[in-house]
Amino acid sequence: MDTSAGGGTDNDANGATLKAVAGMAAFGKAEWDTLSGASRTESGTAYNPFISYAFLSALEDSGTAVRATGWQPQHLRLEAADGSLLGAAPCYLKSHSQGEYVFDHGWADAFERAGGRYYPKLQVAVPFTPATGPRLLVRHDADADAIRAALAGGLIALAERHGASSAHATFATAEDVDALEAAGFLRRIDQQFHFFNEGYGSYEDFLDTLASRKRKNLRKERAAAIANGISIDRLTGADLTEAVWDDFYRFYIDTGSRKWGRPYLNRTFFSLIGERMADDVLLVMAKRGGRYVAGAINFIGSDRLFGRNWGCVEDHPFLHFEVCYHQAIDFAIERGLKVVEAGAQGEHKLARGYMPVTTQSAHYIAHPGLRRAVAEYLVRERQEVAQIGEYLEERGPFRKGDIVIRAESSPKTD
Repeated sequence: MDTSAGGGTDNDANGATLKAVAGMAAFGKAEWDTLSGASRTESGTAYNPFISYAFLSALEDSGTAVRATGWQPQHLRLEAADGSLLGAAPCYLKSHSQGEYVFDHGWADAFERAGGRYYPKLQVAVPFTPATGPRLLVRHDADADAIRAALAGGLIALAERHGASSAHATFATAEDVDALEAAGFLRRIDQQFHFFNEGYGSYEDFLDTLASRKRKNLRKERAAAIANGISIDRLTGADLTEAVWDDFYRFYIDTGSRKWGRPYLNRTFFSLIGERMADDVLLVMAKRGGRYVAGAINFIGSDRLFGRNWGCVEDHPFLHFEVCYHQAIDFAIERGLKVVEAGAQGEHKLARGYMPVTTQSAHYIAHPGLRRAVAEYLVRERQEVAQIGEYLEERGPFRKGDIVIRAESSPKTD
């Protein structure tokens, strides 16, 4: 396929067309749902709620991921000769590096000190969401390798058209990173902490796999978290009323403002996901004295739970761990979900049964000098991340020999 994006539309010999479009409105929900992983109803990769039409359109319709916030949609759309959708990539032209969780600020600073212009850049991602999922989306019955190759080439052409310094696909699947690397992107790895459900029948079954001291500590921690008259509610589907969203947004704004200065998501976004994907949302809410005082939002995929934002208006010992990590494990075990992804960073998760796994991204750097410097840096970084992961695995809470630690992917390290 000819993936050049000059002029906005190009055709190959087979009549396939690659376009950059200005938002999710350029796709119909029904056709988007034919992409692997984007819907519970289609075969292919496991459903990932963050690449659903509902989630991505809510980011745009709420004014959260739009040009005014530095996230200008430039989604790639690959069409067959008959106009049907073959593949897509959620892509944004960016004027900053905020809300990405894979940090390239040092690259930007170095390039600009050398006289270059790092922004704009292209970002292939789900905004504000450090969760691995498909980035080169393929219709479930199409030739996956050919579609991924076409989209990867199209991203480079799109970067050239916009005069962008670079293109970045973050929290991508191994298959997508392989295709991007073949097109000239550089592979990068990082680390998160995930809980693996080994077919546990209850939280106690999980505790039985831990070393004795770790098991006792977690029991004490969970009891202490609710000792001050706190009860826990899990809310999903019709439970997600506007009043509940008001409470959660209050927590999100209070905690986010203290940690980051300006939280990314606005109140309208939460109403929209409540309307469009309530059954995919789990709020874990802590109540004291008849009112909610803390909460965490999670998203439910076909085989895993994705933990995202937390907030509170009262501080209680261990409540954050209970609401964000222990309750997520409880829910996953009850629902038979295989994995809980606990978001970015946080070695404190290790003691609570969340083990280190590898995440991957891919980076196209247009300037030869910057590309060379970044490539050299990534070799060292991959080695360091791998070494840290091995160190942390050895210090997990499980009884030695009982659990086989499974990586999410097998990244290259040199």
